[in-house]
Amino acid sequence: MKRYPEVADKVAVVTGASTGIGRATARLLKSRGWRVFPTARSRTDLDLLRGEGFQPVEMDLADSDSVEYAAKEVLELAQGVVGAVVNNAGYGQPGALEDLSRSALRKQFETNVIGTLDFTNRFIPVLRAQKCGRIVLVSSVVGRIAVPFLGAYSASKFALEAIGDGLRMELGPAGISVSLVEPGPIQTCFRKRVVSEAGRGLEMRNSVFAAQYAKELSEPERTYSRPTDVFRQPPEAVAAKIAHALESRWPRARYPVTAVAWFGDFAARFFPARMRDRILSSKVIGKEI
Repeated sequence: MKRYPEVADKVAVVTGASTGIGRATARLLKSRGWRVFPTARSRTDLDLLRGEGFQPVEMDLADSDSVEYAAKEVLELAQGVVGAVVNNAGYGQPGALEDLSRSALRKQFETNVIGTLDFTNRFIPVLRAQKCGRIVLVSSVVGRIAVPFLGAYSASKFALEAIGDGLRMELGPAGISVSLVEPGPIQTCFRKRVVSEAGRGLEMRNSVFAAQYAKELSEPERTYSRPTDVFRQPPEAVAAKIAHALESRWPRARYPVTAVAWFGDFAARFFPARMRDRILSSKVIGKEI
């Protein structure tokens, strides 16, 4: 485990801070003495963040102009000093891969991968000049092991994992730490966003998986439980790992969060591919398909 210099100025930008993991992270860091600049897309969420004493910045990762403007605004508000960048913003496009439109797949990568790297790159010169800094990429257990009906989201998180590894090797000599945080089931509004995206770019009506979509994507909240639900943790559990990645002199390369995430990491490394397929297909797809 490599030792990194402590961040000189506790100034952090946290993307996707409207709810869930991002909001919990912004609150935790603020309570630990960090000056936090959270980002969000909607005016309502920005107003709520202002009400909590933050200086939020509007940003849509899928819009390159928005990313450029947001980075400039953060640096202006922070007077050119930023010690940490926490990349949490993103969403999950549901659906079997064969049912996804080209535009839906493009938007998934534009937001979760291209926009995230674009935003991060705009702060790297500042971190290099300071000879210290921390970068956190919030990935997912499905960035280590793919699951049916979240293939596009899994692919974007697999890409984010590779970006994290690449950045860590490239920026390590400059004293900049890069960590990947890999949550499993977390108590957030993620499912609601997944359901809301289902009707955009996903052909459900004529799909061979129509029955599965009707069960999984008809309601924002599930009325039934899954075995993994007992391992679900609050967003504060992820925020605690992010805080460790920002403050420890020995930040880890990866932080699995929840037992499901640890199992996914183990299965990705040690289970044969066909065994993983059987386990995940039986648990996720079910007998009705």
